Amino acid sequence: MSKQSFADLGISGSIVSALEERGIEKPFAVQSLVIGDVLAGRDVLVQSPTGSGKTLAFGIPLVEAVSTEARRPSALVLAPTRELASQIVDELESICRSRALSITAVYGGVGIQAQAKRAARAHILVACPGRLEDLIQRGEITLEHIQYLVLDEADRMLDMGFKPAVDRIVRQTPKDRQTLFFSATLEGEAGRVAESYTTDPVTRVNRAEASSTRGRLRYEFVSVGRETKVSSLLEQLDEPGRGRTLVFVRTKHGADRLVKKITRAPGVHAAAIHGNKSQNQRNRALADFESGKVDTLVATDVAARGIDVAEVTHVINYDIPVDSDTFIHRVGRTARAGADGVGVSFVAEGQESEMRKIAKSVGISSEYEAAGIPRGHSGSGQKPSRTETTNGQGGRGRSRSRRSRSNRNGQKPRS
Repeated sequence: MSKQSFADLGISGSIVSALEERGIEKPFAVQSLVIGDVLAGRDVLVQSPTGSGKTLAFGIPLVEAVSTEARRPSALVLAPTRELASQIVDELESICRSRALSITAVYGGVGIQAQAKRAARAHILVACPGRLEDLIQRGEITLEHIQYLVLDEADRMLDMGFKPAVDRIVRQTPKDRQTLFFSATLEGEAGRVAESYTTDPVTRVNRAEASSTRGRLRYEFVSVGRETKVSSLLEQLDEPGRGRTLVFVRTKHGADRLVKKITRAPGVHAAAIHGNKSQNQRNRALADFESGKVDTLVATDVAARGIDVAEVTHVINYDIPVDSDTFIHRVGRTARAGADGVGVSFVAEGQESEMRKIAKSVGISSEYEAAGIPRGHSGSGQKPSRTETTNGQGGRGRSRSRRSRSNRNGQKPRS
């Protein structure tokens, strides 16, 4: 947590008051790093981990900078998923009201007419690339007045194949705009794209944030076989102290099938979320998860991107992640805001080498080796080895089952 206040960073009294009403009094490190640069009019490249408070890092100075008299939309925030776009609006709505600014989200899966009307009136537009292009092609909206462009979760937008659409969108905005590029990495393709979209940018890398906002994360690896996989999951769901749990699978149909199987067990309340669900179904599943009506959410990677639900105690990789980045994004949904969490990965026969490679890539080889999963194991459902780490760094320690459920700053850090 920064020693500076938002007022020290140049934020006006109306926004500071709106933040204080939500219990947000001190900026997180990424916010302290970025807000001054944005207010100074600089293009900014920001690398910061999941759950570090990036939405307010760009949202607060954006709301400060946008004029109520500007032609609309004046600011554009691009996001890779419907869930993330909605959550950005939810996070910024109260501070927008403090300055009489309007903000809205546009994304696919819902009626386009109502979205088009709201988008044309909004000072700040939060959009998924596909639906935004639909609105532009229909002549419902123009980007010629955009003064501020934000690309949030830019690396994931690239991973999801949105680069051609984003390129077309960026070309339709004024060249003298201010551009903010937020990504979990600034290396490789993400770095090249960041440079092409910005002018003389300042780069801010936030690695220390995790120590102040993340809790203790315990990694577990469980040997499973085809016939024991569901029962192993039910054992995990029956663990003492388990709260909200995200279960990751690779396919949409796999999510639906798994929910049907586990909800037959007494006391299991689960729902699935994936791309084949309508927006209303996805919203309902998330609302039930947040309220506690459903304590287990089975999700595909794309659908879960942008989910920011407080107090997720467990993330379970029911299906092995495709790579280390996916592993990081999955387990990053727990151990947030100072609370502890558990990341469990099921390892089926034949997946040992793949999982070992991922563990090595993210710096938790010792945790994987401690699980004692041999090559060509029989999937006997052995009890997992339990080690815990802080800030995603490897290291062994004693297991802790109690988790802090308070956010010391009132902020809901998000991607």
